[in-house]
Amino acid sequence: MDRRKTNKRLNEAAVGGSHGALSDARSVVTERLYYKGNRLKQLRAFCYAAKLGTLSRAAEALYLSQPSVSLQLAALEKELGVRLMERAGRRLELTREGQVLQALAQPLVDGFDQLEVDFRGRLSGLDAGQLTIAAGASTIQYLLPPLIQRYRQLHPGVRLTLQNVTGQDGLALLRSDAVDFAVGSMLDVPSDIAYEPVYHFDPMLITPVDHPLARRAEIELEDLSPFGLILPPRRLTTYRLVDLIFKKAKVPYRVAIEVGGWEVIKQYVAMGLGISIVTGICLTPSDRLAVHNLHRFFPQRSYGVVIRKGKYLSPAARAFIDLVRPGLFSRRDEDGQEHSEH
Repeated sequence: MDRRKTNKRLNEAAVGGSHGALSDARSVVTERLYYKGNRLKQLRAFCYAAKLGTLSRAAEALYLSQPSVSLQLAALEKELGVRLMERAGRRLELTREGQVLQALAQPLVDGFDQLEVDFRGRLSGLDAGQLTIAAGASTIQYLLPPLIQRYRQLHPGVRLTLQNVTGQDGLALLRSDAVDFAVGSMLDVPSDIAYEPVYHFDPMLITPVDHPLARRAEIELEDLSPFGLILPPRRLTTYRLVDLIFKKAKVPYRVAIEVGGWEVIKQYVAMGLGISIVTGICLTPSDRLAVHNLHRFFPQRSYGVVIRKGKYLSPAARAFIDLVRPGLFSRRDEDGQEHSEH
């Protein structure tokens, strides 16, 4: 009911003395104001349900009952006049309209939930707050130390937590907002994730210094076949990439040892237990190894910052990302307007 119709009913009630009509009209106005006054609650219920996939998990996260969350969603759909979610088995799936609303509402809800922390951070000049970063072991060991050192010098009051995770575990933390962002390498980027590569490293063959391949000026992929490879576990990107390249080139290969950790792999290679293909990120001048660049056969590996699309970045998170590279996640949208993922 629009404002003109509501006013008409109020006037009719005043002129005609219809107490029932007046009461009815006032209830309509109250209902509309109630929806308006609880828009934030509705959007929070919607965003949590969209992110967590079920009403029960959203209710648990919001410390509400499931019927309360359901009523908030129903009120929001009634107010907007569209269907936002559909059931798919036990889970909720966003409609096209729901996807549009989530892209608009999620940063607002995240920003409101983070308001007190950001307020205190701004007052204290970023000498307070908390930052949680997800990263793999190699990123934590080789890439992050100088960034962490510089960040601690600039913002000693921020409590910093590093979550050592890989692959799907890292994506799960991003999607549940258990971490502010991740730093690492990605080959396949899901549609709900934003990845900005910053650092690039060549693939390297490492052998013992007295290995037959160490004296070769040029290395062909077929030259590696007679020798056992030492590779990270097959669930990790490096193993899958090596397997893909050899199979695509129809070159046979064999894995002698499967073990996690670049330092362990380098140690085993130096001991003569096999050869390996590693990412240049892990090599240092002190390594006693023979090294050949394999960029002719294997692609570079990029490392960068990973966030959930629409994620609100706190001042503490923004400050760290700016150390990696200022202005990451700034984009031009379809209308050519500048906007930021945060």
